[in-house]
Amino acid sequence: MEALLCKRLGDPTVDLSHDSSPISISTSHPIPQLNLPTAIRVRVKATSLNYANYLQILGKYQEKLPLPFIPGSDYAGVVDGIGPNVTKFKIGDRVCSFAPAGSFAQFIVTEERDLFLVPDGCDLIGAAALPVAYGTSHVALVHRAKLVAGQVLLVLGAAGGVGLSAVQIGKACGAVVIAVARGSEKVQFLESLGVDHVIDASKSSIIENAKSFLKARKLKGVDVLYDPVGGKLTKESMKLLNWGANILVIGFASGEVPVIPANIALVKNWTVHGLYWGSYKIHNPAVLEDSLKELLSWLARGLITINISHTYRLSEANLAFDAIKERKAIGKVMIVLHDHNCTKSKL
Repeated sequence: MEALLCKRLGDPTVDLSHDSSPISISTSHPIPQLNLPTAIRVRVKATSLNYANYLQILGKYQEKLPLPFIPGSDYAGVVDGIGPNVTKFKIGDRVCSFAPAGSFAQFIVTEERDLFLVPDGCDLIGAAALPVAYGTSHVALVHRAKLVAGQVLLVLGAAGGVGLSAVQIGKACGAVVIAVARGSEKVQFLESLGVDHVIDASKSSIIENAKSFLKARKLKGVDVLYDPVGGKLTKESMKLLNWGANILVIGFASGEVPVIPANIALVKNWTVHGLYWGSYKIHNPAVLEDSLKELLSWLARGLITINISHTYRLSEANLAFDAIKERKAIGKVMIVLHDHNCTKSKL
């Protein structure tokens, strides 16, 4: 089968034909076998790129994978083979799931309990973009922060994969959503989704802009801060938080880990949630299962939509990683397999 291999750590945006590239295409990688009675092999249709995948190949992610490895986490496709004890799925079923690694390949094997049936009418490419980005935001906002209708949600990095998912889930929960992004194109896209207020961080002060909006709507401040960015934006955003606010630490796309002052958190009764979505698989898998089932239901009912910003072939993986690195995407960047007509989408 065809697979993308990471043989050493380095920058995955380097052209795959260059010797310095840490990733390469293998056209003769062994097809994974059904190694357990409840194992299922999936022919991958599409797989999602997440910032974590980029960091893994750089060697900067919190989990280090032994070399060589096939990158990739969330994916969707069609059941290709099943073990003798599989009862919930059959060959030909459309499914999606996530894995610690391995989805940048034509086939992947997983356990029956880890697969989810994709509802009729849902696109497989969209379903492949759902688990990590939307799963992260759903667990963060619904399970951890317990966001409810009428609360004010501030989303940083709102045009990225997880940011855009947080915006949509916030609206689905009935929150007043303030979205922060950079650039007029991203701002216009967020406004087209019906976001309550969008701030272009490249043109105006977040604090003053947000305060004007809150005052006009007679709102006291922000109840939930969703932060996949870190750095200076976090520090500025904390000035907008209400007493009793929830801070969701999602990641540090800025490259700078912010300092959240404990003394102010004490005085204002803030709750700080660290959210490493993947660790739920080990410590509380039932939360992930319930979350993804609800998200697939929302997708089928049109409560959320998946915006695919860029699609690439496996052989163009370096271009896909560059779209992540340079923040070119509005929504998700995807690798699509088994589709010779797939071309790069343009913003």
